[in-house]
Amino acid sequence: MFKVNPYRPGAGLMPTYLAGRQSDIAEMENLFEALCLNIPTQSVIFSGLRGVGKTVLINKLQEIAEEKGIFCKHIEVEERNDFISQIASCSQAFLRKISTVEKFKSLIQKPLDAVKALVVSFDPDNKVFSLSLQEKELYTSTNLVQSLTDVFTTLGETAAKTNSPICFFIDEIQYMKKEELSALIAALHRANQLGYPVMLVGAGLPKIYSMLSEAKSYSERLFNYKEIGSLDMDQCRDAICKPAKKLDVSYDEAAVEKIIDITKGYPFFVQQLCQIVFQKKKGNMIDISDVKDSISEFFDILDSGFFKVRYERCTESDKKFIFAMVACNKLPCTISNVAMIMNRQVKSISTARAQLINKGIIYAVKYKELDFTVPEFSGFIKRLPDYEEWKQSFGD
Repeated sequence: MFKVNPYRPGAGLMPTYLAGRQSDIAEMENLFEALCLNIPTQSVIFSGLRGVGKTVLINKLQEIAEEKGIFCKHIEVEERNDFISQIASCSQAFLRKISTVEKFKSLIQKPLDAVKALVVSFDPDNKVFSLSLQEKELYTSTNLVQSLTDVFTTLGETAAKTNSPICFFIDEIQYMKKEELSALIAALHRANQLGYPVMLVGAGLPKIYSMLSEAKSYSERLFNYKEIGSLDMDQCRDAICKPAKKLDVSYDEAAVEKIIDITKGYPFFVQQLCQIVFQKKKGNMIDISDVKDSISEFFDILDSGFFKVRYERCTESDKKFIFAMVACNKLPCTISNVAMIMNRQVKSISTARAQLINKGIIYAVKYKELDFTVPEFSGFIKRLPDYEEWKQSFGD
């Protein structure tokens, strides 16, 4: 039987009530106001584990920025997709918007030439521009940093002259190639130096801090870093109760505490468990028995979807490394403890460590310490027959 359900678990789905992010939203609104006034504005990077609501937050921020008249474009970086083609497409969209105003048409050619040079030189699958051989030679460049910087500075100049600030929203930054990330930082830095109204709001896994630092040493001054984590008790209570209240449904305190205990305050987990609980409820008051009746289904759904899709990306050597991390019985764990459990030298498992970091399965918490990017992933591993078989063979 279909029921109206106020909870929305999913990748980047906006919940009916966005709990715990009000201070971040208020800070960003001030930055957007400054951008609209052409006041030099620091770009912002949000980081956090899977399921904490990074994508939801930047989608909400994009909505707010657009309401303020800022030109916005969302880019989701993927392992196999080329970032250059996406940033070029976003740049062209901005130029198309500006070109609709007759008095601004003369401002289009310079940034358009910069976009052409970027695409012709660095987008191998370019299907955007049909150019003659002579034109291709004219636009060819060998320097990605300079080409992307030309795009950002010419766009920024146009944005300033037309009073049309720009904000790029870039999700999953950890999948950017090193050379692309380095070029992006340099381009944004130069546009900011020139005082142009161009801003970036990014999101990614915790490894992006070290990626940005390694790409450019000055990135720590270019960005305002914000860590997004689980909800505290009061925020979690709001995330649980406020959506249901709209439909005249309430939770007793024991039910709320049980949901908080099971989900550890991770927003995606809260949405998933509450959706199941709400679907099973029989009246207008949800009690602890309703929650307990939903727990096994909650873990079944996570195991078959949220956790499984990440686990299946792992090779056999990846899985052995993960099993050893879980067998440490305490996370974060050191790579030396992982090596000891695997009866290997640290240097011999460094490749597996690097592969898992690149896949976004684990991250370096601090020097030589590791943890999973997915909350409660170790519990999923412990429920796997593969892990039990590994433990038995390890014991032998």
